[in-house]
Amino acid sequence: MTVSFAAGAEGPWRIVRIAAVLGAPLQTAARLAVSEGAPPAGAIWTLRGVRSNERYTTREEKVRLAAASPALGRPGMLAAMLPVRKSARWWDLAQDERRGVLERSRHLDIGMEYLPAVARRLYHSRDLGEPFDFITWFEFAEADAAAFDRLLERLRATEEWDYVEREIDVRLARAG
Repeated sequence: MTVSFAAGAEGPWRIVRIAAVLGAPLQTAARLAVSEGAPPAGAIWTLRGVRSNERYTTREEKVRLAAASPALGRPGMLAAMLPVRKSARWWDLAQDERRGVLERSRHLDIGMEYLPAVARRLYHSRDLGEPFDFITWFEFAEADAAAFDRLLERLRATEEWDYVEREIDVRLARAG
Protein backbone atom coordinates (compact mmCIF):
# COMPACT_ATOMS: atom_id res chain seq x y z
CA MET A 1 0.00 0.00 0.00
CA THR A 2 1.26 3.44 -0.91
CA VAL A 3 1.54 5.91 1.96
CA SER A 4 1.27 9.65 1.27
CA PHE A 5 2.95 12.33 3.36
CA ALA A 6 1.08 15.53 2.46
CA ALA A 7 2.10 18.95 3.75
CA GLY A 8 -0.43 21.75 3.85
CA ALA A 9 -2.93 23.40 6.15
CA GLU A 10 -4.52 20.14 7.38
CA GLY A 11 -3.24 17.11 9.25
CA PRO A 12 -2.69 15.72 12.72
CA TRP A 13 1.00 16.63 12.76
CA ARG A 14 2.15 20.22 13.24
CA ILE A 15 5.35 20.91 11.31
CA VAL A 16 7.81 22.41 13.78
CA ARG A 17 10.58 22.91 11.22
CA ILE A 18 11.78 21.82 7.80
CA ALA A 19 15.55 21.90 7.29
CA ALA A 20 17.47 20.96 4.16
CA VAL A 21 20.46 18.94 5.37
CA LEU A 22 21.72 18.36 1.81
CA GLY A 23 20.28 19.63 -1.46
CA ALA A 24 17.17 21.60 -2.26
CA PRO A 25 14.67 22.32 0.55
CA LEU A 26 10.99 21.50 0.69
CA GLN A 27 8.47 24.32 0.84
CA THR A 28 7.33 25.36 4.31
CA ALA A 29 3.91 24.20 5.47
CA ALA A 30 1.91 24.19 8.71
CA ARG A 31 0.71 20.58 8.97
CA LEU A 32 1.42 17.07 7.73
CA ALA A 33 -1.11 14.36 7.00
CA VAL A 34 0.05 10.74 6.66
CA SER A 35 -2.42 8.49 4.90
CA GLU A 36 -2.67 5.28 2.95
CA GLY A 37 -3.69 5.77 -0.65
CA ALA A 38 -4.43 9.13 -2.20
CA PRO A 39 -3.27 12.25 -0.35
CA PRO A 40 -5.73 14.89 0.84
CA ALA A 41 -6.55 17.66 -1.64
CA GLY A 42 -4.80 21.00 -1.38
CA ALA A 43 -1.36 19.79 -0.32
CA ILE A 44 1.61 22.10 -0.85
CA TRP A 45 3.76 19.04 -1.46
CA THR A 46 3.25 15.29 -1.22
CA LEU A 47 5.82 12.53 -0.91
CA ARG A 48 4.89 8.89 -1.37
CA GLY A 49 6.45 5.63 -0.25
CA VAL A 50 5.69 1.97 0.26
CA ARG A 51 6.66 -0.40 3.03
CA SER A 52 8.75 -3.19 1.62
CA ASN A 53 10.78 -6.12 2.75
CA GLU A 54 13.87 -5.28 4.77
CA ARG A 55 16.33 -5.52 1.92
CA TYR A 56 19.63 -5.30 3.76
CA THR A 57 18.98 -7.31 6.93
CA THR A 58 19.80 -10.89 7.74
CA ARG A 59 17.22 -13.11 9.48
CA GLU A 60 19.01 -12.70 12.82
CA GLU A 61 19.08 -8.91 12.44
CA LYS A 62 15.41 -8.83 11.49
CA VAL A 63 14.51 -10.82 14.63
CA ARG A 64 16.62 -8.48 16.83
CA LEU A 65 14.97 -5.40 15.31
CA ALA A 66 11.46 -6.79 15.74
CA ALA A 67 12.11 -7.70 19.38
CA ALA A 68 13.45 -4.25 20.28
CA SER A 69 11.25 -2.00 18.11
CA PRO A 70 8.28 -0.26 19.70
CA ALA A 71 5.05 0.35 17.84
CA LEU A 72 4.40 3.63 16.11
CA GLY A 73 1.52 5.80 17.26
CA ARG A 74 2.32 5.85 20.97
CA PRO A 75 0.65 8.82 22.70
CA GLY A 76 2.68 11.94 23.38
CA MET A 77 5.36 11.29 20.78
CA LEU A 78 7.21 13.76 18.59
CA ALA A 79 8.09 12.68 15.06
CA ALA A 80 10.71 13.25 12.41
CA MET A 81 10.35 12.53 8.72
CA LEU A 82 13.60 12.28 6.79
CA PRO A 83 13.31 11.92 3.04
CA VAL A 84 16.67 10.87 1.55
CA ARG A 85 17.97 10.52 -2.00
CA LYS A 86 21.18 8.63 -2.62
CA SER A 87 23.54 9.20 -5.53
CA ALA A 88 23.86 7.29 -8.78
CA ARG A 89 27.13 5.90 -7.34
CA TRP A 90 25.08 4.19 -4.60
CA TRP A 91 22.64 2.65 -7.07
CA ASP A 92 25.50 1.54 -9.34
CA LEU A 93 26.73 -0.70 -6.49
CA ALA A 94 25.46 -4.28 -6.38
CA GLN A 95 23.17 -5.09 -3.44
CA ASP A 96 25.95 -6.96 -1.60
CA GLU A 97 28.23 -3.93 -2.03
CA ARG A 98 25.54 -1.64 -0.59
CA ARG A 99 25.14 -4.10 2.31
CA GLY A 100 28.92 -3.86 2.84
CA VAL A 101 28.71 -0.07 3.10
CA LEU A 102 25.91 -0.42 5.66
CA GLU A 103 27.97 -2.93 7.67
CA ARG A 104 31.11 -0.76 7.64
CA SER A 105 28.93 2.21 8.64
CA ARG A 106 27.43 0.16 11.49
CA HIS A 107 23.99 1.44 10.43
CA LEU A 108 22.06 -1.34 12.19
CA ASP A 109 24.25 -1.38 15.31
CA ILE A 110 23.96 2.39 15.76
CA GLY A 111 20.19 2.28 15.28
CA MET A 112 19.79 -0.59 17.75
CA GLU A 113 21.43 1.51 20.48
CA TYR A 114 18.44 3.90 20.36
CA LEU A 115 15.70 1.27 20.56
CA PRO A 116 13.13 1.20 22.07
CA ALA A 117 13.22 4.97 22.69
CA VAL A 118 13.08 5.74 18.97
CA ALA A 119 10.51 3.94 16.82
CA ARG A 120 11.12 3.93 13.09
CA ARG A 121 9.62 2.83 9.78
CA LEU A 122 11.23 2.91 6.35
CA TYR A 123 9.29 3.63 3.17
CA HIS A 124 10.75 3.03 -0.29
CA SER A 125 10.05 5.71 -2.90
CA ARG A 126 12.62 5.23 -5.66
CA ASP A 127 10.53 2.84 -7.75
CA LEU A 128 7.55 5.21 -7.53
CA GLY A 129 9.44 7.93 -9.42
CA GLU A 130 9.51 10.15 -6.35
CA PRO A 131 12.17 12.85 -5.74
CA PHE A 132 13.57 10.81 -2.81
CA ASP A 133 14.62 7.15 -2.61
CA PHE A 134 13.52 6.63 1.00
CA ILE A 135 11.32 8.26 3.59
CA THR A 136 12.20 7.36 7.13
CA TRP A 137 9.64 8.07 9.83
CA PHE A 138 10.73 8.25 13.47
CA GLU A 139 8.73 8.73 16.68
CA PHE A 140 10.23 9.52 20.09
CA ALA A 141 9.33 11.21 23.37
CA GLU A 142 10.37 14.81 23.95
CA ALA A 143 12.79 13.54 26.61
CA ASP A 144 14.54 11.48 23.89
CA ALA A 145 14.85 14.31 21.33
CA ALA A 146 18.53 14.94 22.14
CA ALA A 147 19.27 11.21 21.84
CA PHE A 148 17.52 11.19 18.46
CA ASP A 149 19.72 14.08 17.33
CA ARG A 150 22.80 12.10 18.42
CA LEU A 151 21.56 9.12 16.41
CA LEU A 152 21.32 11.28 13.29
CA GLU A 153 24.71 12.87 13.94
CA ARG A 154 26.34 9.45 14.23
CA LEU A 155 24.68 8.08 11.10
CA ARG A 156 25.51 11.19 9.07
CA ALA A 157 29.20 10.77 9.99
CA THR A 158 29.42 7.32 8.34
CA GLU A 159 30.58 6.13 4.94
CA GLU A 160 26.94 5.53 3.98
CA TRP A 161 26.24 9.27 4.06
CA ASP A 162 28.96 9.83 1.45
CA TYR A 163 26.31 8.52 -0.96
CA VAL A 164 23.51 10.85 0.18
CA GLU A 165 22.89 13.77 -2.18
CA ARG A 166 19.64 15.11 -0.74
CA GLU A 167 18.21 14.92 2.77
CA ILE A 168 15.47 16.92 4.46
CA ASP A 169 14.82 16.89 8.21
CA VAL A 170 11.15 17.54 9.00
CA ARG A 171 10.34 17.79 12.72
CA LEU A 172 6.77 17.28 13.88
CA ALA A 173 4.58 17.43 16.96
CA ARG A 174 1.03 16.16 17.37
CA ALA A 175 -1.36 19.03 16.71
CA GLY A 176 -3.42 19.64 19.77
